[in-house]
Amino acid sequence: MQNAATQITQAVRDLVPMIAARSPEIETARRLPQDILQALIEAGCFRMLTPRSHGGDEVDLLASIEILEILAAADGATGWTVMIGCETAQLLSLLPRKTFDTIYADNPNVIIGGGFAPQGEAQVVDGGYRVNGRWAFASGCQHCSWLIGTCVVTENGQPRPGASPGVSATRTMLFRSDEVEILDTWKTSGMRGTGSHDIAVSDLFIPEDRTLDLFMGQSCLPGPLFRFPTLIFSLHIAAVAVGIAQGALEDVVAFIKTKKQRLYASASLAETPLVQFRLGHAESTLRAARAFLHSEAERLWQLSKDNSEHEAQGTKDPNDLMTRVLAADSWIAETCAEIVDRCYTVGGGQAIYEKSSLQRRLRDIHTLTQHASLSESAFTRSGAALVGQPVGLFF
Repeated sequence: MQNAATQITQAVRDLVPMIAARSPEIETARRLPQDILQALIEAGCFRMLTPRSHGGDEVDLLASIEILEILAAADGATGWTVMIGCETAQLLSLLPRKTFDTIYADNPNVIIGGGFAPQGEAQVVDGGYRVNGRWAFASGCQHCSWLIGTCVVTENGQPRPGASPGVSATRTMLFRSDEVEILDTWKTSGMRGTGSHDIAVSDLFIPEDRTLDLFMGQSCLPGPLFRFPTLIFSLHIAAVAVGIAQGALEDVVAFIKTKKQRLYASASLAETPLVQFRLGHAESTLRAARAFLHSEAERLWQLSKDNSEHEAQGTKDPNDLMTRVLAADSWIAETCAEIVDRCYTVGGGQAIYEKSSLQRRLRDIHTLTQHASLSESAFTRSGAALVGQPVGLFF
């Protein structure tokens, strides 16, 4: 009998031809069509990280990375949207256990989205917070049942002091979808199918038990999936990047095998040494990026599973782990963008047309690399740590 991870992986592979064929439709709609969303739900994509205690499959980190790579190779926006939605249980595990149990009482396929950046204000009031704010990049917001927004916490008109000097305290609010206004802002160069519109709330009361500490909070659930949720989120971004690069390589190889010959060229693309070099270089580089991602994931997974006192003492500071993970993510995303660029170049004049998937993959990967967690500061922090300099908080 197949285990859950194998079943979900096979179900996703079965969906790949349909998703890839409908990539132009997904992009035009700027969201996942309802039937594709439903097929992904039935495949188990949105319950794969939900704990078994609440009806989910609780697959391990490496399995979730493989699934996201497969989806992103079919369509980058689909891979990204599933990535955001599948992480729901890990994020909500930072809520009080009673709140988590209530949300998952009837359905293991809960899907949330929203904004991590503190673009709102949460004024302390009796029993909770009075919230105002607008958050960008709320991927998949149109099909979410819950949405989040991180806020600066204020009291008596002043920001509360945070974990380090000069930093304000933040708190992430959980909203029902009917409490939120979705603003049609997602008109972008790439990743259009993620529907990452802005969301906003105005003068909304949120009780304390519907709030969480996104970066320093402790999970209410046991198990390795819930020990370092934000670190897993970061590695998932790299998985989507690897998937997009894989898709680009597969597309350009398929194109070249049609015996295409460039204008004024004396040989087919397949027979051209420069094309062969570029493809060989891209494929080797992709294997290196994937191997690096998987090795970092294996390391984090082992740390997550290790409950010994010695290891617990060695992983108390999530800042140290995040410094390493973000540097790895940034390198992988940067490298995958270079791979896609190379594939696009090999595609030549045909790659510029809308009918070519290479132009979409080019736009998608360069949209992904603009993510806030993939900035060049990730390498600066890593370098500072190497020479014993303070790196500061990552949030």
